[in-house]
Amino acid sequence: MNEIGQLQRRDFVRIGGLTAFGLSSADSLRRSATASGHGSKIRAKSCILIWLDGGPSHIDTFDPKPDAPAEVRGPFGTVATRIPGVHFSEMLSKTAAISDRLAIVRSMTSPLGEHGLANHYLLTGYKPSPVLQYPSYGAVVSQQRASTRRSVLPPYIAVPESRSMGAGYLGSQHDPFVTGGDPAKPDFQVRDLSFYHDVDLARANRRRDFLSRLDADDQYERAYGLITSEDAKSAFDLASEPEAVRSRYGTRTFGQSCLLARRLIQRGVDLVTVTSTGWDTHGQLSLQLRDGFAGAKAGVGLVPTFDQGYSALIEDLDDRGMLDETLVVVMGEFGRTPKINTQSGRDHWPRAFSAVIAGGSVPGGQVIGASDRLGESPKDNPITPGDLAYTIYQLLGIDPNGLLTTPDGRPVAINQHGVAIKQLIA
Repeated sequence: MNEIGQLQRRDFVRIGGLTAFGLSSADSLRRSATASGHGSKIRAKSCILIWLDGGPSHIDTFDPKPDAPAEVRGPFGTVATRIPGVHFSEMLSKTAAISDRLAIVRSMTSPLGEHGLANHYLLTGYKPSPVLQYPSYGAVVSQQRASTRRSVLPPYIAVPESRSMGAGYLGSQHDPFVTGGDPAKPDFQVRDLSFYHDVDLARANRRRDFLSRLDADDQYERAYGLITSEDAKSAFDLASEPEAVRSRYGTRTFGQSCLLARRLIQRGVDLVTVTSTGWDTHGQLSLQLRDGFAGAKAGVGLVPTFDQGYSALIEDLDDRGMLDETLVVVMGEFGRTPKINTQSGRDHWPRAFSAVIAGGSVPGGQVIGASDRLGESPKDNPITPGDLAYTIYQLLGIDPNGLLTTPDGRPVAINQHGVAIKQLIA
């Protein structure tokens, strides 16, 4: 059987999987100073969205309540930050040391306390609708910047997985390219590229020629560009990083995912999501958030792991001169109940929670809004997910008031109900 005959059906399936992710990414270092078609000033050329899936406790992270009753303040102490009078949880000591580069939003609020609905609201800026699936941030960025792309890397990449981060009505070509795997493992490989690891260029070219006879579209061509580009594949090669750099981020999945995000942004990817799971902490706060496992001598739970990886990312971007042009957003779908429950945990609480913004020309060293004495509700300056979405788009040079189009021709505003968070716009 000749080479063309050896092109199995599964090859088409796998290539189709690659092309569904929109495989032509932007070279962010070569973009013009305005967003395509809108004239909005680009403050951030790229974005890393750190998604704390499950709903992180605001009281046990960025908005502690040390003067509240014990059943509210919880089992953890606090640490002073570089922002006068502002404290974080004691588990965030490294993040506290870089707080002069952060903007802490303490008055996020939403009416949605169910994971799926809340995820959608936070990741799109739209409340869920039964008639329309709205696109996530990365999908909108992919669509809006399509005309400026030159690099073979996908414009929108999810590390290591995607949670409610699809393209909705914009179509699968704007879905995230999902790496899969575990970046912390020595044998880490990108899921949809590992199949082609041993495919040589000549063989790949023969397959591309065969597809051209079938009148395959540009997405197949871009897929082949990705799988045959050594430069593109090298972007995912964490083993090429110095050991000192990898250790700085921490050896766990979250830290290495943050490092991979930096490498991808550095090579021109527009938006990378880093998903950290396990934040749905209904019980055993000390074990889940601080210790990580019973009898741990040093905390390796969710918060210390986040603290190391996140602080390393911000410092690394800053050291490389990339922070001013890279927007870094940290958020989850909601906060947790102020009062600890009978399982020594906290339940869902969307009425008040926190988000953290850094880079992308956002002024650091500030706290925006406040929750009340017990962390139950915004005390002042309530900020909705729609407001945050409006501001993220504005910082990325995308007109929040611009229009997208559904497959049936219906115009839909990029952002419908939000307003800019003025403190984040330099």
